[in-house]
Amino acid sequence: MPLLGTRASFWTAGAVVALALWTSACPTMTYPLYQAEWGVSTTAITWIFAAYPITLIPVLIIFGDLSDHIGRRASILIGLAAELIGALFFAVAGDVVWLLIGRVFMGIGVGLSISPASVAMVEFSAPGKEKRAGALSTAISALGIGLAMLVGGALTEYAPFPLHLDFFVLAVSIAAVACLVLCMPRHTPDEAQEPWRVRPIVIPRGSRVVFVAGSIAFASSFLLGAIVLPLGAKIARQLAGSSNALVTGALLSVFAACITVFALVARRVPVWLLVVLGAAGSLAAVWLFVLTGVEHSLALFFVASAVAGAAYAFDFAGGLTVFSRYAAPHHRAGMVSGGYLIGYAAQGVGAPALGAVVTAHGLMPGLLTGATAFSAFFVVVLIGGLTVLAPLHRCGLHAARRTVEASASASAQEAVPAGDMEVGGP
Repeated sequence: MPLLGTRASFWTAGAVVALALWTSACPTMTYPLYQAEWGVSTTAITWIFAAYPITLIPVLIIFGDLSDHIGRRASILIGLAAELIGALFFAVAGDVVWLLIGRVFMGIGVGLSISPASVAMVEFSAPGKEKRAGALSTAISALGIGLAMLVGGALTEYAPFPLHLDFFVLAVSIAAVACLVLCMPRHTPDEAQEPWRVRPIVIPRGSRVVFVAGSIAFASSFLLGAIVLPLGAKIARQLAGSSNALVTGALLSVFAACITVFALVARRVPVWLLVVLGAAGSLAAVWLFVLTGVEHSLALFFVASAVAGAAYAFDFAGGLTVFSRYAAPHHRAGMVSGGYLIGYAAQGVGAPALGAVVTAHGLMPGLLTGATAFSAFFVVVLIGGLTVLAPLHRCGLHAARRTVEASASASAQEAVPAGDMEVGGP
């Protein structure tokens, strides 16, 4: 079987990242149908959503550095197989139990595939282009979310079997990308040499403070997802007045489109500023969703989705860049997995808690409660960006300036002719 080249392997790894987010968001447009046709409560919907991140957590803890030992390709293929099983469970589901089992397999699959795919994008990049890989990974993630919204909205509104067809389409896409992954190189140079064994994710001692600052920024994007993905269609219908699933999907896809646009902008922004802007944007987004409910305005829902997409891009790209830039090569997959662990833990707690409040008190009080709680988290992220990452950025600039000055001084000395140099001594 012919092997893919470096560039093709980069984009294949990107396709795996897109599939992971498509898999994560795929049920978004069918959640209202489950409620309407099966009588499922909002609490149950958010638990179905949360089964995915809750499953991811032990997968990341146990298998977070698996690809550092068995190879990126092998880990990705195992993950894609689990994603495929999860999509098929949704495709044939007849009740909530099938959905929960499907989400568990989706969580296993994404947990095993997304970290090695993200790392593979870095490793298949040109030297010095790690930040580009982080930005493109974020943009590609948005493509996966956008596909979930638009494909799901169109199939739900206009195609037959609205509860099932969307997941068959996802399953076929997963199988097609798996065929490409089979042609990727089996190993990459940065993998560890010792055999894999079960062990906790290892964050190097000197990187732990930076890791915390990066991981909570990363987690902010997952908290935004805990509002948009399980409740976005419900907000659009009940509070903003949308009655068409494709229109709702298009409005929610603005979230994904803005992630793409601002992820590309993020390539040119210092990492500390990404984190600060992401935290500020996250604060604005959650309160714009609340304002949507107050005003019952589709225009405000559009703006809220756009601001949430921009904030998600900066949060995600900022966190991923911190992990890629400050991790030693043989700890890279473990550090990225640790970031995903924190992110999915936040989402696994935030989504069911939000769903419980919505079920008990209604959508608007639930949004208000979620906005208040999430805002406190975003303020902590903002402080971390200013107090940890900004000084680190300044230290890096000073070190780079000293290196340039030393290099210039050495070059000037080499340029002085030997006869012009003063000779010391009596």
